[in-house]
Amino acid sequence: MDTIAIIGAGPGGLLCARMLQQHGVDVTVYDADASADARDAGGSLDLHADAGQIALADAGLFDAFMAVARLADQAKHAMDKHANLRGSFVPDDEDTAAPEIDRGQLRALIAAHVRPEAVRWGHRLTRATPVTGGRHRLDFANGVTAEADLVIGADGIWSQVRRLLTDAVPQYSGVSFLDVRYADADRRHPALAEVVGRGHLFARGDDGNAIILQRNSNGVIRGYVAMRADADWAARAGVRVDDLPALHAYLLDRFAGWSPRLTAFLTDSDEYVERAIWFLPAPLLWEPTPGVTLLGDAAHGMGPFGGHGVNLALLDAVELAHAIAQRPTLDAAVRHYEPAMQSRGAGLAQASNAATRAFFGIGASDRPHEIPDQGTAHRRYAQGAARYRG
Repeated sequence: MDTIAIIGAGPGGLLCARMLQQHGVDVTVYDADASADARDAGGSLDLHADAGQIALADAGLFDAFMAVARLADQAKHAMDKHANLRGSFVPDDEDTAAPEIDRGQLRALIAAHVRPEAVRWGHRLTRATPVTGGRHRLDFANGVTAEADLVIGADGIWSQVRRLLTDAVPQYSGVSFLDVRYADADRRHPALAEVVGRGHLFARGDDGNAIILQRNSNGVIRGYVAMRADADWAARAGVRVDDLPALHAYLLDRFAGWSPRLTAFLTDSDEYVERAIWFLPAPLLWEPTPGVTLLGDAAHGMGPFGGHGVNLALLDAVELAHAIAQRPTLDAAVRHYEPAMQSRGAGLAQASNAATRAFFGIGASDRPHEIPDQGTAHRRYAQGAARYRG
């Protein structure tokens, strides 16, 4: 019997395992985390009707998703640095084109529907080595070794598995984020909560700086202090994210001239986490290689604009699982799966990366901030879903 190993228990890796189990295919998932909720998974995600929602429905998880999804938080608002409202999108009450869900909620939801014995938590892959006949040896930091006939890299933009297929490495975008968080926001930070309102707030200056915020569940607001900067901006400035007085002083200087209604977000966060933005080359192609393939960010890591990352990971996951179940061999399954996955990911990655750079004035002239026409985007998601199913 063929052995299949998935490296990475994020939403994509877990959903692929769920689908394979539904098809009666044995699979083992390995992840460096100690459990599904061992670390903060990050902020909110929108699952698109033409991608993530299709995948969850295919896996029998759509109702579970909708039970916790937040429809009202599809709203989006744009401000300039003076806190002047520049545009808004407020969804209809029945709009289900791109509902929001916390990253941690999504991961936990899918993990709860994967047989627990199939997931090996606390296994960080250190090396994957070809053995023979398409099999690969997997070495983990805890000393465990394993072999598999198919290794699926669902291990993100810094994928170890991708090294078996291509020398491509992530490229720094020119943009760095500081992840910020405001717990119990309506009570502890009422003025900030009022500025954000429902859904997302995008506030952009004319100097490559921005503040991007989003409602999460349980009264939390999360987001990013975003800067056009060198990847090592903190070291160059001589500041650390745990030295709050120095960090606050740096940010207030960098965002000088911004409205106090917005600069309060720079100093009132419960925590700060550095998140530089990296892209993979797009399109990213490789020669089919027996015994290994990729899904999600490992295959087409891209910028955050458009929210395509997790949606593609989920769609990749179900399509790969179906191919494995329906094709006579693992090699045939991978050869069927990869071209469509690569083509779909390349187009969205190119658009997302370009939008990310343009928003921060990289490779394009600065212009007043404007948010894309969200009504059109939502109609496009619905139309795409109909085409996919048809």
